[in-house]
Amino acid sequence: MDRPRGEERLVSVQRSPAQPVLVEPRKIVVDGAVREVSVPPLAPPAVSGSLADIPFDNATQAPAEVVLSRKQPDGTWRDVTAAEFAAEVLATAKGLIAHGLRPGDRLAIMAPTTYEWTLLDFAAWAAGLITVPLYPTSSAEQTRWIIRDTGAVGCAVEGVDEALLIDAELDRLPGFAHLWQFDAGAIDELAQAGRDIPDGEVEARRASLSPDSVATLIYTSGTTGAPKGCVLTHGNFLAEVDNAVELLHPCFRSVTDEPASTLLYLPLSHVFGRMVAIACLRARVRLGHTPSLKTEPLLADLAAFQPTFLLVVPYVLEKVYNTARATAERIGRAASFDRAARIAGRWGEAHEAEEHGTGSGPGVGLRAARALYDPLVYRRIRAALGGKVKYAISGGSPLGHRLAAFYAGAGIEIFEGYGLTESTAAATVTPPMKPRLGTVGWPLPGSAVRIADDGEVLVRGAQLFSGYWNSKLRAAVPFTVGLPPSSPTLEGDVDAALLDSRRQWFPTGDLGALDAEGYLTITGRKKEIIITASGKNVAPAPLEDRLRAHSLVGQCIVIGDNRPYIIALVTLDPDGLKHWQIIHRKEQLSREELAFDATLCAEIQQAVAEANESVSRAESIRRFSILPVDFTEERGQLTPSMKIRREAITRDFAKEIEALYAP
Repeated sequence: MDRPRGEERLVSVQRSPAQPVLVEPRKIVVDGAVREVSVPPLAPPAVSGSLADIPFDNATQAPAEVVLSRKQPDGTWRDVTAAEFAAEVLATAKGLIAHGLRPGDRLAIMAPTTYEWTLLDFAAWAAGLITVPLYPTSSAEQTRWIIRDTGAVGCAVEGVDEALLIDAELDRLPGFAHLWQFDAGAIDELAQAGRDIPDGEVEARRASLSPDSVATLIYTSGTTGAPKGCVLTHGNFLAEVDNAVELLHPCFRSVTDEPASTLLYLPLSHVFGRMVAIACLRARVRLGHTPSLKTEPLLADLAAFQPTFLLVVPYVLEKVYNTARATAERIGRAASFDRAARIAGRWGEAHEAEEHGTGSGPGVGLRAARALYDPLVYRRIRAALGGKVKYAISGGSPLGHRLAAFYAGAGIEIFEGYGLTESTAAATVTPPMKPRLGTVGWPLPGSAVRIADDGEVLVRGAQLFSGYWNSKLRAAVPFTVGLPPSSPTLEGDVDAALLDSRRQWFPTGDLGALDAEGYLTITGRKKEIIITASGKNVAPAPLEDRLRAHSLVGQCIVIGDNRPYIIALVTLDPDGLKHWQIIHRKEQLSREELAFDATLCAEIQQAVAEANESVSRAESIRRFSILPVDFTEERGQLTPSMKIRREAITRDFAKEIEALYAP
């Protein structure tokens, strides 16, 4: 029977057991533009149980399978089996119960990314508690606010500095009764305290949990206002990780003889790192932790652990690329590196075209050139990430077409995603076998994306949070945004419910667009749109992303709201600057002197000119200033996930901004 015109049937492509199942999205088109996209779930919804069951299910199903590796004092890694981890979770949970913590109590965790963090997270859930992540770099005011807002009865910290910070706040924390310190033996102390608690008590508390039970309260980074506690349930995480594991099959399943593994270095206080840690335990992927983002210790841990996939933010991928480029320049092979980068980019684009059926793939000449540069350049890139990395999940901010194509050509496939704390991390992700470079992919299976009339991205799905803590939104997320009254065209086997404007949608605050195939591109933050004095609307993110791609640029911010033109404040990348000073024999110059050095300013001017090529003249950066200092988290200018806080920066550098607008 003929299908109705304009309708596409649902396509489900079955692959071999080593490949994921790819399900094409369902689309709604209004006036010729895709306005809504949904993808059916790949995993059944959880109807019972909770995250607390994961360690114990693993121990029952595969007790001897390695699920974690723990770094030892001598730098080696000790494997932890499913049975061993479940036993530690049980002992720690019993300790929490022995200390009087009751089901529903909130327990804060303030520590870097460590084995103990994940262990206590699962132990708290097994004891029926709700965990509250705190960034270890949080100020006393931020810490006090979150503990008081959640009513946390206790906190586990990494070391003495965090313990002293909380201890100084105790008089202003009513109901707070417990403080444990990881590096002072907190886990052993809890296990010892719980020796007389029967195992059945933990089993009973686990049995009382359901997918609707609250698992954690994660506070937003506060880039656009005061931090808000997102209420995430066990069901939110299960919907997120189960569909992510099925979709990102190459990451979470062993597709070669090398067992799947990852080394987590991003903060567990952030929903992105937390989600991947849970997904690894759920899929029994070997998980390691490292607390440092500093280059030398991180590279050493990557080399020792040798993960098969990584969780990254674009900043890290830019750093690896720029460091490799600087090394090549230092040894007189910059031209060779640049040729290799162009070839990798062309290969990535040709491979993408082949996957979409719009091209024949890399030709003989391109494959030969790529093979030539593999031992010279690409293998070194992979070695910097541990040597065995084949895949990376990128999030936090847009990666961009250039870097995505380069890494694909260098032998590392990037799955770029987009999401928020409110969506339990990923709301969209690039699907395997159908990459679309420069986009953030399709909706995560089981969810949907809609574009509102003003361009705002709306999301819906089982991973969407249940509201903000201590807010009128606590009970539900009553957001309703309908499509325009124009008659939509249905593409795909569309459920009638997709057109029901009474269904709940969450407005993300981000601006974006869906292309003809349903891929989402993020163009900026709604609240960050600059309106110049002449009325021109400018999205700062694309300009900032292009500027940060330069090896000398650390961070940057584009400014121009109610101003006659656009300006930028630029900070210098320490590693890129050090290399530049050696090349130009200017090691003796201070940061203050370098900010006014004519040669360096000319290079930044060139980077600004290249960024301006992507926009109209009215949107272009007219003037810029190189700052002699960095934006830092300590001064409140960056979030812990490296996002800029615009209000703080414009306040702290008001003098420099006014100088750029002076006649």
